[in-house]
Amino acid sequence: MTEWTLHPDRALPADPTTRPVAREIYETTQDLPIVSMHGHVDVAAFADDTPFPDPAQLFVVPDHYLTRMLVSQGTPLPALGVGPSGTPGLETDPRAIWRRFCSGWKHFRGTPTRYWLEHELVEIFGVTQRPSAETADAIYDQIAARLAEPGFRPRALLDQFRIETIATTDPAWSDLAQHRALAAQLGSLADSTAGAVTRTGGASADGGGGGDVASGAVPTGSTVATLPAPRVVPTFRPDPLLHLDQPAWRTDIDRLAAAADTQIGDYAAYLAALRERRRAFVAAGGSATDHGHLSADTTPLPDDVAADVFARALAGAGVTAAEAAAFSGHMLFQMAAMSCEDGLTMQLHPGVLRNHDPERLAMFGPDKGYDIPVVTEYTNALRPVLEAFGHAENFRLIAFTVDEDAFSRELAPLAGVYPALRLGAPWWFLDEPDAMRRFREAATGTAGFSNLSGFVDDTRAFCSIPARHDLARRIDAGYLARLVVEHRLDLDEAVDTASDLAYRLPKQAYPTPADAPAGV
Repeated sequence: MTEWTLHPDRALPADPTTRPVAREIYETTQDLPIVSMHGHVDVAAFADDTPFPDPAQLFVVPDHYLTRMLVSQGTPLPALGVGPSGTPGLETDPRAIWRRFCSGWKHFRGTPTRYWLEHELVEIFGVTQRPSAETADAIYDQIAARLAEPGFRPRALLDQFRIETIATTDPAWSDLAQHRALAAQLGSLADSTAGAVTRTGGASADGGGGGDVASGAVPTGSTVATLPAPRVVPTFRPDPLLHLDQPAWRTDIDRLAAAADTQIGDYAAYLAALRERRRAFVAAGGSATDHGHLSADTTPLPDDVAADVFARALAGAGVTAAEAAAFSGHMLFQMAAMSCEDGLTMQLHPGVLRNHDPERLAMFGPDKGYDIPVVTEYTNALRPVLEAFGHAENFRLIAFTVDEDAFSRELAPLAGVYPALRLGAPWWFLDEPDAMRRFREAATGTAGFSNLSGFVDDTRAFCSIPARHDLARRIDAGYLARLVVEHRLDLDEAVDTASDLAYRLPKQAYPTPADAPAGV
């Protein structure tokens, strides 16, 4: 059997004029540190630092990108180990789950999931056989053996993956104890190593090439960056508290009150509790909030109307669907106002109808692959927040979309004029190669590069993070190379821009509140 290897120029442009230039640009960014500021890896993975249990639990069970494709081909979620204990047909044998995944490998052809999985299997775990029904057991054994090594524990992989900062996503009522303990432990690690970890590769942290850019040569073992020990920071996610019509809303309000050590008897106390929890996230190192509403509406309500709607919901008197939707938009405006106070970058990624299949939601819970994009309007929806805060130097809003038309029609023009707004990277269903190329072509002419957030990986699948960033850097290198060969950019400008997109822009888009402009 031929050994399975990955082509070094994968995802770079195919034409022979552009590809060598893209290769040169990519080689200056491939080893830059990863700034992962929008993701969903559980902080417990790093706080506990226990070995990953098995290949199925690492790759298959938690990854709805992967499971949704196999479900579309007729494999039920329980057969992939997904579902609460007691679910009929729930597979508990990790090897059986892994065999089903490998048997369905062909279904991932042409998808970004295929690219990420290839990178993980070959580059991280050293797999030399393509997944199939015949190779499943051998690959399982190889990965399981690697997972037993100390170097494959979560904290060790932070360094192996060159992750400088990674943000988790945490409910507003989180006590953040694991974050505080982890920060203390990583701080001790930094002290014991003189506060830095030297890593090697082919590009410097400031974006300069580590080798001869003209020839593409990268000296082996050259020092590219001296980085602080990786930081794991929380992200404030208040969504369940902002939607009055959610079944668990009243229970979640009690959780908020307990976490803020207060009583929530009215709208004013509710706002005060949210402010208190935001302060706790800032103190724990957080730099952002995260909001996944269906609509991008940010229209504020009169205070007395908001207070009345909240009071009726709190009393269990009921609110209409229209009132609940209006209140959630009003609260996005309030979150923006609070960001002006505390410096937390506000992330908004609307436009996804969550849990499209209510029966599957009831059976398996949320985040199982049944989230589907809807058409989303931004120009009018974001106008209230941008009118109020779009020119405030202490406010930063990053807007994402899964509606491709919105990039060129609305979001790029908005980001191209309002100083507070940054355009988020292609997200979720748009994080595949062709869609990322289309994004660059649709948005760059209006927003430029400087009004972008840089790449976000938005994943629970920890080992896919370097693969996702690698793909984004390759796509950016290809786009920039085309500008070079069309004589629209010089090579040195393209190299500098590639480093902006991969490293500098994410750091600028997510400053810690202590680094935010004066006035925060």
